[in-house]
Amino acid sequence: MSGVTLKDIAREANVSIASASRAINGLDNVTDDVKARVLEAAKRLRYVPHGGARSLVMSRTNTVGVLLPDIYGEFFAEIMRGVDVAARARDLHVLVSGSHGNPDEAVRAVRAMGGRVDGLLVMSPFVESHDLAAIIPLNLPLVTISSRIGKVGQGSISVDNFGGGVTAALHLLDQGCQRIAHISGPKHNFEAEERKRGFLSATEGRTPQLFEGDFTEASGYRGAKAFLASGNRPDGIFVANDMMAVGCLLALREAGLNVPEDIAVVGFDDIPIARFTSPPLTTLRVGIFDIGRRGLELLVAALDEGEMKPHEGLIVTPELVIRDSTRRKIT
Repeated sequence: MSGVTLKDIAREANVSIASASRAINGLDNVTDDVKARVLEAAKRLRYVPHGGARSLVMSRTNTVGVLLPDIYGEFFAEIMRGVDVAARARDLHVLVSGSHGNPDEAVRAVRAMGGRVDGLLVMSPFVESHDLAAIIPLNLPLVTISSRIGKVGQGSISVDNFGGGVTAALHLLDQGCQRIAHISGPKHNFEAEERKRGFLSATEGRTPQLFEGDFTEASGYRGAKAFLASGNRPDGIFVANDMMAVGCLLALREAGLNVPEDIAVVGFDDIPIARFTSPPLTTLRVGIFDIGRRGLELLVAALDEGEMKPHEGLIVTPELVIRDSTRRKIT
């Protein structure tokens, strides 16, 4: 049966995914009864484990895999720059794949990397990302960036997106904005949802306008156009990432509006171009390069130790960087 996953085997044998993986990989910390049920289920479903992935405990490829939601745009370029700098310093090769915003593609990409890499650095901020845990061998070191992958003992780097949303909203209010709006990322992306949740928490008691974008410049442009056509023009907009903020600024400029006097704009991420927009963009800095670098360093530490030691993970607190897109002259 083609396409059978470890998750299917676990369901068929009525055991956890972790137990199924241990049984399939021949580990000792599983009971004989569970092992028998798992192997019988695997035989019945004609499951064929990836031999290369199982051999990782015996050999090294000096290659690490990186899975990103996309490989387009300055944000992901900065992530990869950080990964590349850290990898080159350790004479490691990097195998990169993008999931293009599709959890199923993420699963296929991880399968394709099986046997080719010594460890994985994964950024998969989809609600469904827990499905990836079912196909990642327990003996393969894993570090996640802003992802929901339920693997025990994993290394992780996450951003306080909720806190960033709160900070953005409070900054607009501090600048005298009364009618603030939000261009969010896609609803299936939990980072976007957390930023929106923080924004709404800080604006409780108000009824801010909302527009769902997709993290592209074009959707930021459409969001700003929608707000301007609503008949209730906002005077402050929090945009869930800088790429959308670039499109938002263009739409406002085309409409003959002044930023920040007419409408103040806050972005998120602090991609390199943010300081060169017109006007320069106020944003929440997360240290994109450092996230990539630190992620690779965590993965290398796991490879050197032979296993990922459990820890609480690294949490990045966004830093408000104030530039001219919100710098109003309040008297």
